[in-house]
Amino acid sequence: MSEIFAYIANFGFPMVISIFLLVRIEARLEQLSASINELAKAILVRPPV
Repeated sequence: MSEIFAYIANFGFPMVISIFLLVRIEARLEQLSASINELAKAILVRPPV
């Protein structure tokens, strides 16, 4: 029984933290990608100096 708790402590906790961070970072990457696309469109529309 203590081995199960040791496995959960050694593998379960890092897996949960990794999944949590990946989900949070994914949302921010989508926002960043949208901002980059919007910036690229604005640069193409801007007349040359």
